[in-house]
Amino acid sequence: MSEPITEAVILMAGAGSRFQRNGETRLKPLVPIAGQPLICYLLETLVESGIKTIHAVLGFERDVLRRELEPLIAPELNIHWIDNPRWRLKKNGVSLLAAAPHMQKPFLLTMADHLFSEPIVDLLIAERRPGWLNVAIDRKIDSIFDLEDAMKVETRGEHIVAIGKELTTYDAIDTGVFVCPPAFFRYLERSKRDGDCSLADGVQAMARDGFVRGIDIGAAWWQDVDTPEMLTRAEERLRRDHRREEREQVTQRAIVR
Repeated sequence: MSEPITEAVILMAGAGSRFQRNGETRLKPLVPIAGQPLICYLLETLVESGIKTIHAVLGFERDVLRRELEPLIAPELNIHWIDNPRWRLKKNGVSLLAAAPHMQKPFLLTMADHLFSEPIVDLLIAERRPGWLNVAIDRKIDSIFDLEDAMKVETRGEHIVAIGKELTTYDAIDTGVFVCPPAFFRYLERSKRDGDCSLADGVQAMARDGFVRGIDIGAAWWQDVDTPEMLTRAEERLRRDHRREEREQVTQRAIVR
């Protein structure tokens, strides 16, 4: 039986330049959406999925972000803050490498600006293959809000064989949530060019060795919140889901009576 996944790395070092407007500084994890900060939805999902410890990689406005985030952390979560001093000049693979000294077991990886319905994380953890990089993928390509900017993947069976935003041949989208073995750090190091690498570079390097597996999320919902337009779309979905839950609760109460 596979060991449980109880640790998660959340990348939140970037400035979110595509999200800023009119010269204002907006800390994306704290942007309100449907009544609470964006990051709260992710934290709630991780708690429900059995995560006990979060390693948060900070960079841009790290002191302010940490101060504002600390009151939002549920008491059942342990939080470990990690500084990436090279966030300004380097890609997200370098942010993950900042967490490498602290990760000795398989872990969940995601980004602070992604929203997921809980079944995605539960499915990924339940269906993971030990020793492999397991990637939650979405085959509902027609439902992707900004397909041009999406991280595309090409699969053969369950294997991911190529990844990149510029792929012309693809059959799924990377949703931005992974279960990673510690070996993934070696692939990131191997893929460095001039001291820099992206997560996609590391995934592609590991895929060449045949150890990257795509897990289809089926009908489940997710949304990257990379621009104000994406934020609006995500908020519409969250409010719609909230209204549906309220109707279901009213109906259930009526049945009980």
